[in-house]
Amino acid sequence: MAINGQSLHTILRLKKLKEKTGISGSSIYNKLNPQSKYYDEAFPRPIRLGLSAVGWLESEVDAWLASHPQAA
Repeated sequence: MAINGQSLHTILRLKKLKEKTGISGSSIYNKLNPQSKYYDEAFPRPIRLGLSAVGWLESEVDAWLASHPQAA
């Protein structure tokens, strides 16, 4: 869907990200932590929505899931 040539981006908060990926919150943050043995540099990075709020672009999550079928 596009409005004036710009596509709309759906932001997933942590709860929806966990539902979509089937991955727990702690595992998601382990995938984001370079110090963790479970670090996954391909995992989508969160975007800051406010001082203490983050979200993930659904399109990036979908692309990651497509490239990691065992994660779904």
